[in-house]
Amino acid sequence: MKTVNFSKQISLLLLWGGIGLLMACSTKEEVGILPLTEGGKSLNATTLGQVYTVSNANELSVLSLAPGDKVVMMAGNWHDQVIKFKGQGTEQSPIILVTQVPGQIISGRSTLEIDGTWLIVDGLFFTNGYASDGKNVIEFSRTSSNCRLTNTSIQDYNHPQDSTKWVSMFGDHNRVDHCSFTGKTKVGTTLVVWLDSVPDYHLIDHNYFGPRPSLNGANGGESVRIGSGELSPTASSNSKVSFNIFEECDGEGETISLKSSHNIISNNFLYKSQGTITCRQGHYNEISNNYFIGNDKADCGGIRLTGENHIVKRNYFQHLKGRSLRAAISVMNGEVSPTYSGYRQVKNAVIQNNVLVNCRETFYLGSAPSTTRVLAPDGLNVSKNFVINPTSLMITNENNLPTNSVIVNNQLYGQMVIPGFITMIKADMIKASGIWQIKAEQKIPFWLNVPVGPSWQTGIKVYPLQSTIDSLTI
Repeated sequence: MKTVNFSKQISLLLLWGGIGLLMACSTKEEVGILPLTEGGKSLNATTLGQVYTVSNANELSVLSLAPGDKVVMMAGNWHDQVIKFKGQGTEQSPIILVTQVPGQIISGRSTLEIDGTWLIVDGLFFTNGYASDGKNVIEFSRTSSNCRLTNTSIQDYNHPQDSTKWVSMFGDHNRVDHCSFTGKTKVGTTLVVWLDSVPDYHLIDHNYFGPRPSLNGANGGESVRIGSGELSPTASSNSKVSFNIFEECDGEGETISLKSSHNIISNNFLYKSQGTITCRQGHYNEISNNYFIGNDKADCGGIRLTGENHIVKRNYFQHLKGRSLRAAISVMNGEVSPTYSGYRQVKNAVIQNNVLVNCRETFYLGSAPSTTRVLAPDGLNVSKNFVINPTSLMITNENNLPTNSVIVNNQLYGQMVIPGFITMIKADMIKASGIWQIKAEQKIPFWLNVPVGPSWQTGIKVYPLQSTIDSLTI
C-alpha cells in the first residue's frame, strides 16, 4: 500500500484491490488449502473436493458438485451464456467458481444465477452486452444462503430499452464484496436486496459504484436499495452496507435507499453523487461514519430521514450544495396515515457527532412539508455536532416546528450562534487526512488505505478535494 502525502492540492487515492483466488486448470485434482484473501488477510477456506474445468455454461450445469469442489471457467468465448452455479457447500468447504484468468469477459445476453449454500463466485467481468427480457444480470436465488460474489465487475451492461437490475440478492446471509459496477445508464437499481418474511442479513462491502448519469427525475436510479415496500414497510433486513465508494452516482435522489428496518450503513464514501442515503421506509437504521464530499456540485446531498428510531452519527459532510430533500441532513415531515409507499413521521432520531463543512443547507428539520405531510419531526436529539462555515445552518417551518426535541451542545464556526449551538472550541477539531475531524475521534478515512473493487482492475483513483478546506483555519 502506498503512503499518501497531502499538499496544497489534496488528492485522495483509491487503491483498487480485492480478493485473489488460487487458480487451477487441471481436472479432478485434490485441493488443499485455498488461500482466499481479503485486504491482505487470509481466509483460508479448506477445500477437500475435486477441481473441474468448464468451457461453457452447459458443461457447468451438468456437474454434481460436492463440498470443497472448485470449478474453473476456462479462458475463451463466454458469449450468450446462461450460467447457473448450483451446489450445497459448507462453511469449511465451500464450492468455488473461478475464472482461469481473473476478469474473464462474459458478454452478449449472458447472466449468472447463484443457487445453493456456501457458494463463492470470483473473477467475472460482464460487459459488451445486457440481460434480456428484464432479467437480472446476477441473481442470488430465493433459496441461496451464505453465498458470495467477489472480485467481479459489471460495466456498461445496459439493455437498450428494458429496465434491468444488475444484481438481485434474494435468500439470506449472502455477500457482495470487492466488486465494481460502472456505466449503468438505464432505469433499474444497480443492486437490490429483496426482503422475505424474515431478516436476510446480507453484506455489501468494499465495492466500487462508478458514475451513473441522472435519469432526469425518474425512479429506479438507486445504486443500492434494501427492500421494495412489497412487504410491510417496517419489515427488517438486518443488512450491512460498508466500505463502498459511490462516485458520481447521479441516477436519482436516493443513492442508497432503505425500505426496511435494522440496517447498518457505515464507512461509505459518496463522492460528487447527486443523491443521499435515504431512510425511505422502515425504522431503527444506523447511518454512521460515512463521508459525503460534493465539491460544490449541484444537488449533492447527505442523509434523508423518514421513520422512527434512526441513528445518524460520526458522518462527515463537505461542500454539499443540495437543498431540501438533499440537504446535508434532511429530516422530513410525515403523513398522518401513510400508505405503504407513504412518508412516516420521524420520531426519536439521534443525530450526533457529525462534522459538516461548507454545506448549503446543513440541517433541514421538517423538509418537504405539504398538505398531506403535516407531522413535524418528534423527539429529535441533535447534539454534539460540529458545523463549519454553513450557508444555512438550521431550516425549520415556522408554524410547524419539531416537537419534544433536544438541540444542545452543538459547536459552530463561521456564523452567529443560535440556541442549541456554541462557538466552536478550536482545540476539539483537527485537520487531518485532508478533512476536518473531531480530535478525540481522529482516524484515517477508509478510502485512503482499504482496498476496494476487484483486484484485477488495477490502478490508482484520484479524488481531488476542494482547496478551500486546506486554507480554512479555525
